[in-house]
Amino acid sequence: MKLWDKGFSVDEKIDRFTVGKDRELDLYLAPYDVLGTMAHITMLESVGLLEKAELDALLPELKAIYKQACEGSFVIEDDIEDVHSQVELMLTRKLGDLGKKVHTGRSRNDQVMVDLKLYARAEIEKTVGKVKALFDELQKRSEECKDILMPGYTHLQVAMPSSFGMWFGAYAESLAEDMEMLLAAWKITNRNPLGAAAGYGSSAPLNRSLTTALLGFDDLDYNSVYAQMGRGKTERIIAFAFASVAETLGRLAMDCCLFNSQNFAFVKLPDALTTGSSIMPHKKNPDVFELIRAHCNRINGIPGTIRLISTNLPSGYFRDMQLIKEVFVPMFEEMDDCLDIAKFAIENMTVAKDLMSDPRYQLAFSVEEVNRRVAEGVPFRDAYRQVGMEIQKGEFSWKGELHHTHEGSVGNLCNAQIAAKMDHVLEGFTFKSVKAAVSALLNTDRDL
Repeated sequence: MKLWDKGFSVDEKIDRFTVGKDRELDLYLAPYDVLGTMAHITMLESVGLLEKAELDALLPELKAIYKQACEGSFVIEDDIEDVHSQVELMLTRKLGDLGKKVHTGRSRNDQVMVDLKLYARAEIEKTVGKVKALFDELQKRSEECKDILMPGYTHLQVAMPSSFGMWFGAYAESLAEDMEMLLAAWKITNRNPLGAAAGYGSSAPLNRSLTTALLGFDDLDYNSVYAQMGRGKTERIIAFAFASVAETLGRLAMDCCLFNSQNFAFVKLPDALTTGSSIMPHKKNPDVFELIRAHCNRINGIPGTIRLISTNLPSGYFRDMQLIKEVFVPMFEEMDDCLDIAKFAIENMTVAKDLMSDPRYQLAFSVEEVNRRVAEGVPFRDAYRQVGMEIQKGEFSWKGELHHTHEGSVGNLCNAQIAAKMDHVLEGFTFKSVKAAVSALLNTDRDL
């Protein structure tokens, strides 16, 4: 069945090529296609394009299909083109010609756009929760390890004293800023394209504000041409936000790979979180972090792939957009898996203590000695030269305590302020209003 069927057959090779992976990927969109249809027909009844009795017959059937989709028993049949066709076919089998009325005033173009936005909206909420969980774990470890010193590096050369608290906390703050990107993606996503039809609106007297409210969108994509142009752009913006998280996570994973090696021995994973070698009996490999790094690198490539598919297309819809789903839909699960496993590994990781007593790291305290002399009245440049000459002659040594007090230093990590930064961003997500709208749409019997 094809929604555009006009009585002629398409060559089987052409059909297979043009359908592509839609049947597989559209299963992810099935619950959201049903929600969009429920909102659309509720609006059609309000403007007189459906009778109340017709709406009352359609809604229970759609709720039944929604339940199947959520439980995993929804199937797109072999000769059915996509999720939209399957839902309409199921309604027609149950209700006859009434099932054919649900497409009034819309196109598959705005239908798939609203499906993708509703799907992405739900997935962003999941990812936000997982980013926050990793953030909380990093902040917890930062507080636990704030007094455990480690060397800081520039150019992979020993630079200045740092701490494990500072290291964990740095990645927590990075996630707080990544959350800003996710919030921006959420705001773009949570706008309603439904009613734009094929990209030029409809002569049907649609009430787009009503479907916006019913689906819990914050606002409309108003211009119908722009609503269509948002296909590809929305996915790219979301992918950029996910790539920002992936960049933070991939960099953390790289640190963990480096610091877990015997040459550093800064951190250690329990045996149960490592893998072995088929030939070297001593190996305990941090494969978990290597794979996180690789997954995150792949996620970082997704915005570019989407851009290559969608950039420089003229206005209007083109089938090119179909291929975006193949990289976009799997991205969410890949990102969430990385966040989950990173949190698990970080909470089970142990850190080395008393690292800075190792003579290899003695020069990390050179700036401390320069600053000590400056405090005694020696001009900075003179103190710098004095300490530099002592290092050159092999005469430098430092013993003492660190006195870092400024915001964000070893002695003042500002974790509370970073947590407040994260909380402020989280307040911008309108998850509660979305849930309330969807719940009302699903749970109201025809007192809608």
